[in-house]
Amino acid sequence: MAQYLVGSKAAWNMASLNDEDEVVTTVTVTGAALGDYVEVSSSADVADLELTGMVTAADVVTVQLSNLTSAGIDHGTVDIYCRVHSRTGFHQADV
Repeated sequence: MAQYLVGSKAAWNMASLNDEDEVVTTVTVTGAALGDYVEVSSSADVADLELTGMVTAADVVTVQLSNLTSAGIDHGTVDIYCRVHSRTGFHQADV
């Protein structure tokens, strides 16, 4: 069975994001390791945007928001939620 690490929440001031542009931030998730699986969600409406997360160093999740619209956006400060699933404990049949 997959192991779940404690998730994390961070406030993120995205400022303005031009069309077809992207912005990144990092979130500390204690216990996260390279190769772990990441789930990311936001308190803002991210329709037509792409929100992704990946473990980029021990205890660090890098979150990226890509604007896929044809207009600029400005969400101001939003909450970002990250949950990391340990890659250990996954069996071949689970992936």
